[in-house]
Amino acid sequence: MTSLPFFQVDAFADRPLTGNPAAVMPLDKWLDDELMQAIAAENNLSETAFTVPSERDDADFDLRWFTPTSEVDLCGHATLAAGHVLMTGHPARFSTKAGVLVVSRRDDWLELDLPAPALREVNEPELNRALGLPEGAAWLGDGCNDAAIIETADEAAVRAVAPDFTALREIHRMAVITARGDSEDIASRVFVPYLGIDEDPVTGSAHAALAVYWAKRLGRNEFTALQASARTGVLNCRLEDDRVLLGGHCHTVIAGNFQL
Repeated sequence: MTSLPFFQVDAFADRPLTGNPAAVMPLDKWLDDELMQAIAAENNLSETAFTVPSERDDADFDLRWFTPTSEVDLCGHATLAAGHVLMTGHPARFSTKAGVLVVSRRDDWLELDLPAPALREVNEPELNRALGLPEGAAWLGDGCNDAAIIETADEAAVRAVAPDFTALREIHRMAVITARGDSEDIASRVFVPYLGIDEDPVTGSAHAALAVYWAKRLGRNEFTALQASARTGVLNCRLEDDRVLLGGHCHTVIAGNFQL
């Protein structure tokens, strides 16, 4: 029997049992892809992060992310969670499919450095219909798991969205519904059925796109964000040139071993 370290971390969480739970599994070497996918399905969390020590000069760890059904190209909250588990007093640098991502400490929270995506305006009426929203423009974020941002009137409208998940599963988009917030500067909800996640609790990759979208509309490059899922999560968003920095707290809620 093989024993593998396992941590479950609530990321972008002001307190335990909020935010977005991610599994973090530090490995000595990669497991077979099929086994990592099976472990992620067993965990049944929105993401499982697997790491191995990196041989690159500009990274400390290589990092891959799996939902219960698929490997993904970018995941913010599980990267923050991996930094929370693996940081040893200096920033943790992760080599990923999205480039080198860095988790560092700023004030009393952790901060994740992501590439700022380009946004382009599109019209996707099938997506709006699946979300129960009137037809209108969406903004696609390049390299953000096909994030499609749709702005609504206010936070109440964000909370009221009731998607048709059967229809959404056929649309290759991360649907990001957003508006100016009540308690925080902006509010959002995120739906990713095509990757096996109906509603994601708190989504770093979506906020990489949201930081670019809202910085222009708010007229400033730093603001707070509420993801208004049932678990809720709060992020600090900061746009610096071609980078987005997402800040938040992490809490380890389970630490143990995976037995295979």
